[in-house]
Amino acid sequence: MKISKKSKSIIIKSFLFASLILLWEVYAIKLNNPLMFPTFSETIKGFFEVIQSGELISRILASLKVQFMGYVIGIALAGVLTIFAISTRFGAYLLELLTAVFNPLPPIALLPLALLWFGLGYGSIVFVIVHAVLWPISINIYSGFQGVSNTLKMVSKNYELSTFEYIFKIAIPAAFPSILTGLRVGWAFSWRTLIAAELVFGVSSGNGGIGWFIYEKKNQLDINLVFAGLLTIIFIGIITDILFGYIERKTVVKWGMKTK
Repeated sequence: MKISKKSKSIIIKSFLFASLILLWEVYAIKLNNPLMFPTFSETIKGFFEVIQSGELISRILASLKVQFMGYVIGIALAGVLTIFAISTRFGAYLLELLTAVFNPLPPIALLPLALLWFGLGYGSIVFVIVHAVLWPISINIYSGFQGVSNTLKMVSKNYELSTFEYIFKIAIPAAFPSILTGLRVGWAFSWRTLIAAELVFGVSSGNGGIGWFIYEKKNQLDINLVFAGLLTIIFIGIITDILFGYIERKTVVKWGMKTK
């Protein structure tokens, strides 16, 4: 029986994942120091305990709520900037200048200013998330628009489409692979920025997210729960990556714009 390429990939990845877990367990048992490196079994046990108590679930929801706010605002601003950039020469110069100035700036470096401007609340974290999301998404969307073929541009002129008709009927579908890449990169940046910001201060009105959960458990010396928090971050990242992969297969791969 011939095994498909996809099935073979799943088998190999599953084997590698199981090997890493086994290596983790053996090393932790040999080290015999739960305060430094708990075993995988202790970590999973702690993970299910905080899931059943509802503590970790509430922290996950708190983190995702803040991230979603910053992510959506960042996407909206990126859309406005890139539409302005492809509509006017001034907009293009402005976007190029802003991305050159602000894209190299680490979002977490703005947290002290955000705390000064917005105070000890979720507004500060949303601000740095927006900064993390805005520039990579803007760059990818703009690059996608720039890559639209001259043939499609001539078609829009022949049909006498307005600027907005050209953007929504031709440019966005043609640039969708780059747009999707931007959304994917923006999500990853926003997720990392959120966790880093929560680790720095991350709690408002007694309700922190996953980053604050990790910080608290470190102070309480519940290191197995620290590792459980780290695994949660990884699991959410994997689930999101699978979701973006599904969207990609149902759009750009199905449309023949990208081979898989």
